[in-house]
Amino acid sequence: MRTWKFGDNIDTDAIIPGRYLVYNDPAVLASHAFEGTRNDFAKGVTPGDIIIGGRNFGCGSSREHAPLALAGAGIRYVVAASFARIFYRNAVNVGLLPLVCPESEAIPDGEECSVDLETRVITCRGRTYPFEPVPDFLLRIADAGGLIAFARNLERVETCTGSQQ
Repeated sequence: MRTWKFGDNIDTDAIIPGRYLVYNDPAVLASHAFEGTRNDFAKGVTPGDIIIGGRNFGCGSSREHAPLALAGAGIRYVVAASFARIFYRNAVNVGLLPLVCPESEAIPDGEECSVDLETRVITCRGRTYPFEPVPDFLLRIADAGGLIAFARNLERVETCTGSQQ
């Protein structure tokens, strides 16, 4: 997984410019992700790559287009020292997993890194960077592909078992 590093206060307009908000297709949004901020991203990103941010990643408007563009690009993890609260929740809602890593600024750009959810570390160039625990229910939502997929799965389970929660 290759890293794509960004700094502090990356707002949702930097992730997906406002002129593309007329689209809801993740693939279309992905083709314009970080346009005007880091133009090599959309053409160079591959599924499984990792976004590395600084403090307050995803600040700005509350729209889901920004995390949807990243999910459409095949991003699974967004690592940052801190997140704007609404971006964090919207990321989980579309199947991304935001990881709070106080040392994110030390993670190098363009390197192959791995994420171990069990030990809660990112490993890159032989160095480890710990991240905060992710609540199990958020892991289940992200693993399901987002909140809607998670809810659909719950409905199927309830229908099959006859239980209601």
